[in-house]
Amino acid sequence: MPVSGTTAAEIAGSVRDQVASGELAPRAVLPPVRVLAAELGVNRNTVALAYRRLVEAGVAETRGRGGTVIAEVPQLAREGVGADGDSVDLASGNPDPELLPDILAAVRGGRYRQPLYGMPAVDPDLAEWASNDFAEDIEQPFRTLVTHGAVDATERLLNAHLTRGDLVAIEDPCFLASIGTLRLNGYRPAPVRVDGAGMRPDALRAALEDGARAVVCTPRAHNPTGASLTEERAADLRAILADHPQVLVIEDDHFSAVSARPYQRITPPSTARWALVRSVSKFLGPDLRLALVAADTESTLRLEARLSAGTTWVSHLLQHIAHALLLDPGVHELHERAREAYAHRSGLLVRRLRAHGVEVPCRPDGLNVWVELDVDSRSAVQALAQRGWAVRPGGLFVREPSAHPEAIRVTSSTVTEPQAEAFAAELAAVVADLRAANRQP
Repeated sequence: MPVSGTTAAEIAGSVRDQVASGELAPRAVLPPVRVLAAELGVNRNTVALAYRRLVEAGVAETRGRGGTVIAEVPQLAREGVGADGDSVDLASGNPDPELLPDILAAVRGGRYRQPLYGMPAVDPDLAEWASNDFAEDIEQPFRTLVTHGAVDATERLLNAHLTRGDLVAIEDPCFLASIGTLRLNGYRPAPVRVDGAGMRPDALRAALEDGARAVVCTPRAHNPTGASLTEERAADLRAILADHPQVLVIEDDHFSAVSARPYQRITPPSTARWALVRSVSKFLGPDLRLALVAADTESTLRLEARLSAGTTWVSHLLQHIAHALLLDPGVHELHERAREAYAHRSGLLVRRLRAHGVEVPCRPDGLNVWVELDVDSRSAVQALAQRGWAVRPGGLFVREPSAHPEAIRVTSSTVTEPQAEAFAAELAAVVADLRAANRQP
C-alpha cells in the first residue's frame, strides 16, 4: 500500500500504520522527499516535516545519502560477555564473586514485613541510611529515592526531563549501558573525551555550547578507562556547568563503597536539575538490581511518578536486604578488602604491562584497565582469543572508533599475579606480531 495523506500528520500516520501492519519492514527505504511530494501533490516541506516526525518518534532514521529508512531494533553491546571455553576471562566487566556478601544470609535479618499496595515506595530505614550517606557529599537540599539500578535511574531521569532528539553529553569512551540508553530512547549523544582525570573541560564546554540538555558523568572508576575525577578537574567542570544552570546533571557513582578514590562533585549549586546515583551492584551484588538516588525536589517528584506504589516500585525485600547488608560490620570489612584487592589487581596488571613495554595512559580505579595500542584492536582481540585470553575491543565503547586511538578493555577484577604476567607477555607478543605484519609490503 503506497504512502498516503496531504498533511504531515497524515503522511506520518500512513507510514506508521504500514510499519505496524508489517507492510514496511525494518530497513525499508522511504521514497525521497521530492518524489513522494510529487506523488501526493503536496509541498516538499510537508513531506520533510512528516519524515522528521517519524525520526523523532523513533519509527525511522536518516542515513544521509542513504535516505530515510524504517528503523530496526538496535543491536546493543552489553556487559557480562566473557570468555568461551577455556579462555581466561578478562572481558566480562564483572566484580569478583568472592568479594560480594552472602545475600541470602541477610534475608531473615531485621524487621522485614510483607508490604501491601499503598505502602511507601522506599523502605524508611534504607531511606534514612541513604540520606545520611548522601549528606556527607551533597550540600544542596535533596530527597532520596530507590530505582532498579543505576541504568534504570539514568533512563528515567532523562525521560523525565528530555524529549527524543535532545542532545546528551556523555563520556567518550563511555559505559556500554549509557550508549544503549541513548540509542533506545532516541537521544543524540554529544561525546565528551575522557583523559586520566575524567571528562575534559574543553570537550564538555563544546558539548554544552552545541546545545546539550543533559550531562551524564562517572566521577570515579569510570568504565571502561578506570579514570577518576581529580579535585582540580571537578572544579573546572563545575565552573563550566555553572554557566548552564538549565542543564540536567546526572552523576553515576557506581563504585562508591569500594572505590580507592574520593568522590569529587561536578554539580554546581546553581544547577536546578541534578541527581547523584549510587548503585549497589558492584559491592553488594548485580542481582539486587537497586540504586540509591539523591536528587532535587522536582526530579524526585518526576521519578516518583514513574515509580509509584502499585506499579513499578523496587521490591521492599530487595531494599530490606540492601539495608541489612549496608549495616553489617562484616560487610564493611569485606568492602575494605574489596577496595584494596581491586586497587592491587589493576595496579599489578598495569605494572606487568609496562614491564613488557605496553603503556597504560592512567592509573585506573575500578574493575577495568584501558590499554591503548598502536595496532588494530580487533585484530589484537582475535589474536589474544586464539592464545586463550578474552578481552573487549575499545571500539565498542566509543562513538567514532576512527577518531580514537586503538584500545582494548581488560577486566582486572579477578586477575592473579601469574595471569597478569602471562597476559602482559602475550599482549606484547601479539602487538609485536601485528606491527611486523603491518610493515610487510
